[in-house]
Amino acid sequence: MNEALSLHQRIRAEVEARILSGEWPPGHRIPFEHELTAYYGCSRMTVSKALGDLADAGLIERRRKAGSFVRRPATQSAVLEIRDIAEEVTALGRVYAYALLRRAERTAQGAVAAQLGVHPGTPILAVRARHDADGRPFCVEERLIHLAAAPGAAKEPFTTASPGAWLIATIPWTAAEHRIRAEAAGTAGRTLGLPVNTPCLVVERRTFLGNLPVTHVRLIYPGAAHELVARFRPSREG
Repeated sequence: MNEALSLHQRIRAEVEARILSGEWPPGHRIPFEHELTAYYGCSRMTVSKALGDLADAGLIERRRKAGSFVRRPATQSAVLEIRDIAEEVTALGRVYAYALLRRAERTAQGAVAAQLGVHPGTPILAVRARHDADGRPFCVEERLIHLAAAPGAAKEPFTTASPGAWLIATIPWTAAEHRIRAEAAGTAGRTLGLPVNTPCLVVERRTFLGNLPVTHVRLIYPGAAHELVARFRPSREG
């Protein structure tokens, strides 16, 4: 019994590691149960339990007769969609460009650890970038990535592709929280080409994989050029 439990945990851990590393990206088909049974030399029940745990954690989805697949991020429509900024700019009919401003691996301390929701001393990657539309600053991205949740990020230079685009394509997530506020431009104003006290729209977001924080990002937009639009229907309750 203990041996079966140990093997089930090993199967889950190895499949999870391939997902988190990006080796198996969102939409990738997991080997069929009979293939995993043959590979690990175990019972089909052991494999099914491991895949069931991964499905419960939101990492994979199991489709009858089709098999199991790495879960794709779900669209968030209540407040904002989680979209690649390049896609956002292109949808406006404008020409997109990206510039990496800073990339640094370090350990999270103080307010940074609290923002990401990790313990002080946790290895993270901090990235600051600018997104342009038609040759003018569109948005500043200030992102923290939990390397235990997205280990593949440590190998990514992010010089030509933004971390947001890479995360959407590579790392699944199961929950997200948004905070939206107006702030004076501050130091981001220089990057956006704005006076220091210019109002900006700030979208702050954390995403999670189960209980594991994946990333925290602040997206800073010039306030006069952006608005949030949500479409909704009256509740049928009552």
